[in-house]
Formats: sequence, C-alpha cells, structure tokens
Amino acid sequence: MVLQPASTEIEAHAASIVDDMKDLEGPLLPILHQIQEEFGYVPQEVLPVIASKLNLSRAEVHGVVSFYHEYRKHPAGRHVLKLCQAESCQSMGSDAVAARVMQALGIDFHQTTLDGAVTLEPVYCLGLCACSPAALLDGEVIGRVDAEKIDEILAEVRS
Repeated sequence: MVLQPASTEIEAHAASIVDDMKDLEGPLLPILHQIQEEFGYVPQEVLPVIASKLNLSRAEVHGVVSFYHEYRKHPAGRHVLKLCQAESCQSMGSDAVAARVMQALGIDFHQTTLDGAVTLEPVYCLGLCACSPAALLDGEVIGRVDAEKIDEILAEVRS
C-alpha cells in the first residue's frame, strides 16, 4: 500500500507548483498536469489552493478538472490501461475489447482493480486509426488489439 502525504503537505506542494508556473500564459492546464505528474492524480484539496493563487473560483478549477478525462480524482493503479473508444476503433471492435477487459479485471472505466494493479480508462483517439482498435498501456501505444493481444496485456499487468 502506498502512503499518501498528509493533506497540508499536499496543499503546500501544490502551492509551490502553482507559484512556479502561475506566470505562464494560460497556466491552469500546465499546473494541473504537473500536479497529476507529482501525485498521480489531482487531489480535491488542491483545487482551492489553485483557485486562490490564480484568482479563479473553485468551481472554475473543478470544471476544468471534471471536463478533461485525462485528470484523475484518485490515485491510479500500478499500470494504466487506456482503451480507445473513438469511432474508428469502435468500428473495428473496441467495444468487444473493452467488455473483455472489464470482465477479466472485474472493473469498469475509471476504476482500479482491488489489488491496485490496473486502472482502466477510456481515451478518445490515440491517432492510430489505421491500426484500430488501439490501446495505451503505461504510455506505450498498442495497435490492432484483439482477444489474443488483450490476454497478453492482462498477463503482463497481473505479473
């Protein structure tokens, strides 16, 4: 089990990130990316810190975090598996691939297995349309994902 830093430590670290980046043009998205990079997710307690330092409402910051699928509200598993759900991948069977993964892992999109091994997320286009359906495992793009490839991926993330 990974221990998370105390809330005040998280807020202080987030404040430092905001201070370092607040002079960028349009700093909110880069700040949120950096916070997620540092913590593995965007903790709810940092939203007021960001809002205050950028002179935004907490609702504005929350709206951005909740709008973009890329931002997590909870820590991810040791492996992050993203399955493309865009039209090209859907036409090539991504729904069946997703169903197989969900059944095998016992989770749905935006969930993490109980053992913390895998977080499953949808993604809407990996730019690999010619090799649909596509997936992204821990930042590595995988094309032509079929039942056999899914079984290989699941064996890898479970080991």
